[in-house]
Formats: sequence, structure tokens, C-alpha cells
Amino acid sequence: MILTLTIENWMSYKDSVEFSMIASKERQHGERLPKVAKYSTRILPFAAIYGGNASGKTNFFKALNFIRGLVVRGSSPDSMISVEPYRLDGNSADKPSRFKLELLIDELIYEFSFAVTRKAIIEEKLVLINSTSEKVLYDRQGSNPNFDSSLDKEQFLHFAFQGTRDNQLFLTNSVSQKVDTFKPVYDWFKDSLVLVAPDARFEPFEHFLDKNHPLYGTMNEMLPLLDTGISHIGGEEVPFENLPLPEDIINKIREDIKEDAAVRLNAGPNERFIITRRGEEIIAKKLITFHPKSDGTEAKFEVRQESDGSQRIIDLLPAFLEVSAPSSPKVYVIDEVDRSLHSLLTRQLIEAYLASCNNESRAQLLITTHDVLLMDQDLLRRDEMWVAERDVDGSSKLLSFSDYKDVRYDKDIRKSYLQGRLGGVPKILLSSAFIDSREGD
Repeated sequence: MILTLTIENWMSYKDSVEFSMIASKERQHGERLPKVAKYSTRILPFAAIYGGNASGKTNFFKALNFIRGLVVRGSSPDSMISVEPYRLDGNSADKPSRFKLELLIDELIYEFSFAVTRKAIIEEKLVLINSTSEKVLYDRQGSNPNFDSSLDKEQFLHFAFQGTRDNQLFLTNSVSQKVDTFKPVYDWFKDSLVLVAPDARFEPFEHFLDKNHPLYGTMNEMLPLLDTGISHIGGEEVPFENLPLPEDIINKIREDIKEDAAVRLNAGPNERFIITRRGEEIIAKKLITFHPKSDGTEAKFEVRQESDGSQRIIDLLPAFLEVSAPSSPKVYVIDEVDRSLHSLLTRQLIEAYLASCNNESRAQLLITTHDVLLMDQDLLRRDEMWVAERDVDGSSKLLSFSDYKDVRYDKDIRKSYLQGRLGGVPKILLSSAFIDSREGD
């Protein structure tokens, strides 16, 4: 679980901004908050970030995406690091970007932080936080690491660090060097943190094609309830040679694919296939949808023939199902969750997720949105609602509604937000510009 995230000198975030999922003292909806008795802490299962266009909402998402990519995939030898510092003044471009996260992993809190330029990792630290003390597991300043003396194989850790490139996190390299000491943190980024962009396609869609997979049945139970017109989804075999792919790719797949292996393939917008081998035969399946007809039969549709909203539901529903599952450890971050979705549908998906949360939950859902229908204290706590605000110099900041002293539990928070009292709304001057242009005529 994410406890806090601090970002500095990243895209529109010039100064240090902190985002927290640690619950405040307010009592609203307290029954659904996970509790960590060891640390006497309550953690928020949900957060929504509002704001006008270009206010910094998506830059928050991109920060997590950058961190995850640098940890999990790393960087190629001699390549530049794809960091994006603040660019609207003359000083920030050459300064390092800094990131710090506090994470709850297996009931232990870790603080992981690093500072990075396009050329190198200049600082990196991993701290284990106990209920009464902190232990710095390692602290890297440039090419000089320090390891806690109580760690097993401390000398081997120094040896492993020697193979860490300047443009590489030691956390990443330690896993490739078979060092298990820090692997839980690496695995959290790889397996637990899931980021869903506005145009993302749900990757493991082969589950929709397997009638024995739990997701197949659950999806087909849920879709008819969401007013999409879809009765169910399934898979259809298509001739492998007829796939809309260049011949050299067809030949390469035929040569490389092994028995019992599955290859996911995107062959254009919303054209997704699963390729498998059955003996000497190559099998291609594509995802299709079915709609009921008035005569009791069904009509078959390509996914690309569905509305944008229906396609978005097919992509997002598995995320909501997974994050709502009992004992789920996932942290889903969805940028523009309301894209192509009706407000009532978005709200019902979030209500269903929140209803699954309890004191023992360890999943989290973070969203960015423009949908003010979600800005409701009957649905969300004040500390679960955040606003991204752009200052006059172009830099962004993040504020929780719980930081506003005049936002009471019984206040119409949506009205105050739309009136501009809480920030995060666009400052639009278009109407006066139209009037001026007419007067000029």
C-alpha cells in the first residue's frame, strides 16, 4: 500500500509536494479504513485527484509510471534516463528530480527514495521503519554505498553494488544479482502497482477467452448489469495467416512460438489476438462481444465496433474486480477514470469497490478525474479528495480537502469547488474574448 508519495522537480511539480494516503482523525466512513495495529495507523483505501486541465493531475500519474519503469525495467547501458524536470524557470532543468515513497509491504513500512538526473542516479536510500525506530538498509550517494552492518552478506552487497551502473537503481540491480534482501520492495513495484492510462488496453485479455478462468465468468455476469447492451464476451478463432500483419512478422511468430505458450498481439486499434500453438498448427483467437436480438438469438460484434464507453468498461472492469477481491494486495492508479463513462456508472463502480473495503483490506484505488459527481461526502472522506492547482508560474501543487479548515463534514463540497473556493478549477476567459472579437468587427 502507498502511505505517502513526495515529488520534487518533476514536470509541473517545481517544489516538493506530498501526497498522503494516511488517514486523518476525521470519523467519516471509518469502518472501511484498513488498520495497521503495529504502527497505530489507519490507511485510506481510495483517493481522487481533481483539477482543471493542465493542473498536474496526469503528471502525478506519470511520476508513478516513471518510478515503476525505472525500478522494474531499469535503463539500458549508456542510455539517458527519461526524467522530465520542471522547465519553466532557468534553474530547475539542471537540478535532480526527487521521489520518495512510504510503502506498506507485508505489514512492514519501507521508505524508498532517490534523486535522478538524465545522466545518473545521484542518491538512493531504502529505510525500514519499525514502530519505534528506523533502520537505513542502504544509502547511496553517487557511487558510494553504505549498508546496515546487521544485514546478511554485507560484503556481498558491496560486491553487488560494483555492477550497478550510474544510470541504474541499486534496487533494480540487486534483484538481477540474486540479492533477496530488498526484493519485496522491487516485487511491490512489479506485481502490486498497476497503472492504467486513459487509452490503455487491459493486457491479460486472454482470460476473457478461457471459459475456465474465473474472470471469464465474472465479466459475463457483470457486463449485462452495466447497460452496455452486451450480453457476454468470448473468443473466436481466426486463420492465423489472415491476421493484418506483415508477412515477416507472421513468419517470425510461426518460428518462435512454442507449444503451450501464448502470445498477446495488438494488430491495430482494438484488434487484439492471442496466438498459441497446437502441435504443428498456429491458432489465433480474437475477443468478440455478443448482443441479444429480438428473436432470442445473438448478434456478434467486433470489439472495435463497440462504443468508446463499452470498450472502456471492458478495459476497466477487470481492474475494479481485482482491486475489490478479498485479500487483494493491488494498488491501481487510473488516470481519467471517467473517460467515456457516464457519471452514474463511474460512481457505481467506485461505490462497489468501497463497499468491499474493511479494516483488513490492503488494496488501494487512486484515480484522477473531472467528474464532480464523485465529489460527495456521502461517498468519500475529505482526506480522500485532492485537488491539483496550477500557480501563476506554471507549477503545480496538491492539496487535500481535509487541509481546508472551513470544509465541514456537512458542507456541499461540490458547490464550493465549482465556485472556485477550493482551487483546482480552470480560469477560463473565453467569453470575454468572444465579446471583444465581436466588438472589433
